[in-house]
Amino acid sequence: MRILLTADAELPVPPILYGGIERIIDLMAGEFVAAGHSVALVAHPESTSSATAMFPWPGKTSTRPSDQWRNARALRDAVETFQPDVIHSFSRLLWLASLAMDRRPKLMSYQREPTGRTVRWSNLLHRGRLKFTGCSEYICRQGRLGGGGKWSAIPNAVDLNRYEFRPRVAANAPLVFLSRIEPIKGCHTAIEIAKRSGRRLLIAGTHSEEGTLGEYWRQVIEPEVGRNGIEHVGPVNDTEKSVLLGQAAAMVVPIEWDEPFGIVFIEALACGTPVIACALGALPEIIRNGVDGFLVSGALEGCTAVERVSELNRTACRRRAETVFSGPVVAKQYLALYDEMRQSTAKR
Repeated sequence: MRILLTADAELPVPPILYGGIERIIDLMAGEFVAAGHSVALVAHPESTSSATAMFPWPGKTSTRPSDQWRNARALRDAVETFQPDVIHSFSRLLWLASLAMDRRPKLMSYQREPTGRTVRWSNLLHRGRLKFTGCSEYICRQGRLGGGGKWSAIPNAVDLNRYEFRPRVAANAPLVFLSRIEPIKGCHTAIEIAKRSGRRLLIAGTHSEEGTLGEYWRQVIEPEVGRNGIEHVGPVNDTEKSVLLGQAAAMVVPIEWDEPFGIVFIEALACGTPVIACALGALPEIIRNGVDGFLVSGALEGCTAVERVSELNRTACRRRAETVFSGPVVAKQYLALYDEMRQSTAKR
């Protein structure tokens, strides 16, 4: 099969540092190639993915109007050159507009809540030849309710080779918060849980210096750092992330919003590290309460979860990552969907 994948224009595939979806695109491209398929990637010109063909975006942003139209034309040209059997976009829905009359099956994947109006518009424009995936059933529900269309939930994946499994940790192992340091990620609640539990907390992630998010860092989080076992280690790369998560008794990210997925949660599971979070958005699809971690509703329940975390089996956490969120497992789901789409198109 000839598969054409697209990524957003801002970051290379794979990314140098941050860029969760770019890592997943790179992982899927590698899995598809390993399975014997030809893969073209339309992405940032500095991409080094293992795809068999590479087409760079001429526009460097996914938002500027002039770049939107330049990239839409570039996608059409890439399709004409590569002649794919399936077109799979992880980038912008608008860029597919130039392919509305192309009869090949097209797939649009969402990592965030879709806009109902654009989904409805695209359904009409592509005349049923465009289908959608969400990284969680939560996202698919929002898509079906807001814009209609045919949706399939396919989770994000983790490259297990990047994360070392730790079957055991020290009795006094720290807790870890790993995410962007902003209110919706619940860093303040993680600090409260750690303090009430008498546990060390390592905070990893980036924070803003500007606006209300900068105020959150300076007024709420920074005054806690260096006291009561609360430490800020800053942003971490893949190697550092594996070490950080692997040594933790649990990753504590008590979110305060409907998380579309959250790749960091499956990265923790890959290390064998249980997760303490809140049952919002896609989290109930990722974490089995009492098996891979605990889903809590606030600091008090979070403290109870910390007390019980030693009851959980770290091998079961790793197995969850292997059987549900690994590259080969997720790639097979996409390939099966591609085949289904091609068969459906052939019957038209």
